[in-house]
Amino acid sequence: MKTILFEITGEPVAQGRPRAGKTFTGKTVLYDPLKSRDFKQYVKLVAAQYAPKELITGPINLFVDVYRATPKKYQTRPKQALIESGELRPTSKPDVDNYVKGVKDGLNKIMWQDDSQVVDLTVRKFYSLSPRVVVCIKY
Repeated sequence: MKTILFEITGEPVAQGRPRAGKTFTGKTVLYDPLKSRDFKQYVKLVAAQYAPKELITGPINLFVDVYRATPKKYQTRPKQALIESGELRPTSKPDVDNYVKGVKDGLNKIMWQDDSQVVDLTVRKFYSLSPRVVVCIKY
């Protein structure tokens, strides 16, 4: 089993709700919010540096650890100790599945053909003073 491990630095962005707009002809179209679209492009840029020679074609196990910025109220010494031990974790929105949607969409056609190849998915949220997303792909 091969493994690809990389880190996307910066504040993680959850996939936003699709927005609706009208074309000049009056047709309704759906599009990604700007923040989500930019994050997906950034994921593609980082992932391209770790991409295999050929796209992965078989089943994939995907592990995603999301490290959110620590809120000011948790930047005290006792709270920081709880965060480092893993006892204090984010339970507020956004949901883990919204974080992983953006990552999976960003990895399409870079790492694999389609995100339907992901057969096993583990996503975890943590607090950290250095926000990032750590991605591990096993295939």
